[in-house]
Amino acid sequence: MTNSDSLLNRLNGLVSRYEEVATLVTDPDVIRDQKRYVRLTKEYKDLGKVMEARKEYLGHMQNVKDAKELLNTEEDRETREMLRQEMDESEKRLGELEEKIKLLLVPADPEDDKNVVMEIRGGTGGDEAALFAGDLFRMYSKYIENKGWKMSVSSFNEGTVGGYKEIIFNVTGEGVYGILKYESGVHRVQRVPATETQGRVHTSAATVAVLPEAEEFDVEINEGAIKWDTFRSSGAGGQNVNKVESGVRARYMWRNPFTNEDEEILVECTETRDQPKNKERALARLRTFIYDKEHQKYLDDIASRRKTLVSTGDRSAKIRTYNYPQGRITDHRIGYTIYNLSAFMDGQIQDCIDHLIVAENAERLKASEL
Repeated sequence: MTNSDSLLNRLNGLVSRYEEVATLVTDPDVIRDQKRYVRLTKEYKDLGKVMEARKEYLGHMQNVKDAKELLNTEEDRETREMLRQEMDESEKRLGELEEKIKLLLVPADPEDDKNVVMEIRGGTGGDEAALFAGDLFRMYSKYIENKGWKMSVSSFNEGTVGGYKEIIFNVTGEGVYGILKYESGVHRVQRVPATETQGRVHTSAATVAVLPEAEEFDVEINEGAIKWDTFRSSGAGGQNVNKVESGVRARYMWRNPFTNEDEEILVECTETRDQPKNKERALARLRTFIYDKEHQKYLDDIASRRKTLVSTGDRSAKIRTYNYPQGRITDHRIGYTIYNLSAFMDGQIQDCIDHLIVAENAERLKASEL
């Protein structure tokens, strides 16, 4: 059996499942079960991409077959040349489609389509680390804007000389987690701080965490057990900020399923001047944090099976160095180095992410033995 025959057998085997799922997503009983409905809708969307690729693959196979048959009988030189050209184009496209289909057949990270909560925290390096955390936030803000995604800041703690000791923000859009997940880890910067009088290069770091945002039905929370506090927001906003307690703080005791111990989770939100909206967003963040903790074991299992860490939950891993004197960016996971630091810090990070996606896809294909 050839590789194309094996691939076609796998594709043909999915046709009946696609038709079955197409029927299930219109079933009222399934629609009432939100968890099942969302899972099946996602499967229907993913299988739809496979079916489209299968249709195109079969079309090009037929083109090659027809061209070969016509070449056996056609005597006109120009027509034969045209048939060969069409056959070559279809054969080239078949090779491209095979690689595309192989990736479509490998189970994707089920979280890839989710929105995210991102956290940037200044690490070692004091004031300089906070400034670097601010630079990273600006870099991601520019990138998010270029992608056409939406961003909203939930909370932040400014550094004494600028930047952020910590900033937490939400990103919404299509396939956000599947792209931004590669940014989780320790980002290291090497540069001369503004406060350095001797011109010496210092090394400091900031930690980035990218968490898939939990849907309401991903996590069960006893909302009656949440202890709510309100407080006055700080920062710009006029008299309303000082007079109205719009900021909210949620305290929730949660039983960690891995340690079997109770843990208190604390979430704050001062995003809007509307207290009910802040409560709603704090609750969404609480769900996400619990989901992230429960999801961590899944990420750890993936990491333990991989020989290289491309996108994992290991937030203590040093993933990238930003060297200002040399204008150099190095991603240590894949040995990626470029010398356009100013453009990179201005949000032009897609090329690096593309290389990480290619590396991860290679791992996925190898693991699936396709």
